[in-house]
Amino acid sequence: MIRSALSTAPVSHLAVAPPAVGQHQSADWGLVQAEQVDIIRHEPFSYEFKGHRHLLVASERAERYDGETLVEGLPRSNRRVWSRRMSFIPAGHRFYGWQNPRALTRSTFLYIDPLSPLLGSELRFTEVEFKPRLFFFDLDIWETALKLKAQLQNSCRSQKAYVEALGIALAHELTRMNDDTPSLASNARGGLPHWQQKKLTQYIEEHLAEEVSLLSLAGLAQLSPYHFSRAFKQSFGMPPHQYLTSRRIERAKTLLAERKLSVTEIGFDVGFSETSSFTAAFRKYTGETPTNYRRSLA
Repeated sequence: MIRSALSTAPVSHLAVAPPAVGQHQSADWGLVQAEQVDIIRHEPFSYEFKGHRHLLVASERAERYDGETLVEGLPRSNRRVWSRRMSFIPAGHRFYGWQNPRALTRSTFLYIDPLSPLLGSELRFTEVEFKPRLFFFDLDIWETALKLKAQLQNSCRSQKAYVEALGIALAHELTRMNDDTPSLASNARGGLPHWQQKKLTQYIEEHLAEEVSLLSLAGLAQLSPYHFSRAFKQSFGMPPHQYLTSRRIERAKTLLAERKLSVTEIGFDVGFSETSSFTAAFRKYTGETPTNYRRSLA
């Protein structure tokens, strides 16, 4: 395990077995302990965590042939792909599972101390009854998690104050998400508030096989198409049509792995009217055709 130069105490960490499949880099900043875990071998492994800290997992790259993920309080998940997704495990909840990786997983684990005096009495963080969440996306939390991950490489003197500020911001964002209230930070940057992001992503997931127009999405957000397009890109990092296509491709990858439908049927199921357009879009996003992708899973 590689530790940051500022680490002064053992870091709460995910137990991975066999240990040799993972490479770890970690730091202890008090309010937040951070650990980056890179899986370096294409072989099955298991993992488990249960502790007195809240755990936020930010997965930049995560694909598996097979496996399951379990969090106490939630149904088990056999999801195959969860790149750019996060999971939140409240203190005291068990988080465990196993996987046979298709891609070498890269995730950042942030362990938040619910009793830290830095959170103060105003936030009442210790009194919040947090709900577990599995494979979700929230732009504000994602960006803060990546900023904390970046500090694993930083050892300057001003780092401690910056990390503490990020940790406090993360605590506020987690509380806001738990209460399911609109995101003021998103509004301040000109993006969509949290409730609109949630409504739009849910609508898109439920209508992947249908024609989803810019006008219909803008109507859901109660914005003009022009202002909606700008706000959507600000929130999701890509235009609406590109996000829709990316979600269709991710859904197609799951269906290809299940091997229940033909490539043509999968193309129709995720909203492409012709096999050629489905193949072209799939190749653009993955670098290979749907058929070759399916063969690579064998």
